[in-house]
Amino acid sequence: MKPEEANQLLQPGYLPFEAGYQRLDNGILLVAARSSLINVKGHMIDWWFSYVHTTEQYKQWHPEDHVYSDWIGERGTGNYIGGTHIAHERLGGDTVHKLKINFRPPAELLAIEHFAAAGVSTAVHARLGEDGAPGWTAKMVHLVRDTPYGCEMRSRFWLGCFADNHLQNDYDTRVRIYPDEVGIGLQKHCHEEMSILGQFLPELYKSQHG
Repeated sequence: MKPEEANQLLQPGYLPFEAGYQRLDNGILLVAARSSLINVKGHMIDWWFSYVHTTEQYKQWHPEDHVYSDWIGERGTGNYIGGTHIAHERLGGDTVHKLKINFRPPAELLAIEHFAAAGVSTAVHARLGEDGAPGWTAKMVHLVRDTPYGCEMRSRFWLGCFADNHLQNDYDTRVRIYPDEVGIGLQKHCHEEMSILGQFLPELYKSQHG
C-alpha cells in the first residue's frame, strides 16, 4: 500500500498486511504495526498528541528509546496539527535518530468523510524528516478505531517520501536512506511505545480532565 492508497485502511476488518515491514516496488519501505489499547479511546489519543511536550513526558512514553523532546508551534490549546515535534529517539537499536515530526490534517491523506462509516474515531497524520536538515523524508499515520475494550491503533509509516530536499524519489535512493533494518527497528519501537502508552494514558487523561 502506497501513501496514495491509504484509504484502503478505511475498509472493514483488516488488510492482508497489518504488522511488519515490506519494500514496495518503488523502493518505499512500508512499516505497519497494530496495537490494542485497553480503556483508551480515540479522543484520548488525540489529546495525548496535543499534550506531550517535555523530555520527561516523552520518556514516560518509552523510557528506554525516547531521549529528548521539544515542540515548535502552538501548544497547550488542544491543537497539534501544524506543529512540529522535535523527537530524539532510538528505533529498536542503539542509534539515536534526531527527528522532526510535522503534524498535518488527516484529510491530506485520507477521505475523512468516510471515518464515521469506517468506525474511525481519530487519525494522526504527519510527515517526518531529520532535525536540522531541510525537507521531509517520510510519512506516517496512526488510524484509531474505538472498540468495546478501548481502541485499536493501526499505524503505517512510508519511509522514502522525499520532499523539499535534494533527495531523489527513486528506488536506489530510498533503499540507501532506509535499508530494511530500519523497518525492523521501527516496527518494534512503534509496538512497544503504543503498548506503554496504553498502560498510563487512562489515568493521566483522568487526572487532567477530572
